Amino acid sequence: MKPGQVLAGLIGVLAVLAGPDRLPLGGQPAMVGKANADDSSGQDGKAGRAPVMPMARDPAATVATEYEAARRQGTREAFELFIARHGDDPLVEKARAELKQLAR
Repeated sequence: MKPGQVLAGLIGVLAVLAGPDRLPLGGQPAMVGKANADDSSGQDGKAGRAPVMPMARDPAATVATEYEAARRQGTREAFELFIARHGDDPLVEKARAELKQLAR
């Protein structure tokens, strides 16, 4: 490669890197234009936004649901699984009592 070609290549690279900083009068960067276009395409004048993540469920309600599921199954395995998952919950005492009744 000749030194003139290397110099021309470097100047070309610099021109490409320096080019996007200069915008025409009143121009916006490409991503801003796309974001504004997305905002204007919503229904009823509202922007089309991503759905909001639902609120987390109450942990106590989840444990109570799992306890009721174990009671409906009525098996030793169901109660043992509940006790293993929720060892520090107050419903574990009820599950242990039900487990003792199943053992009789």
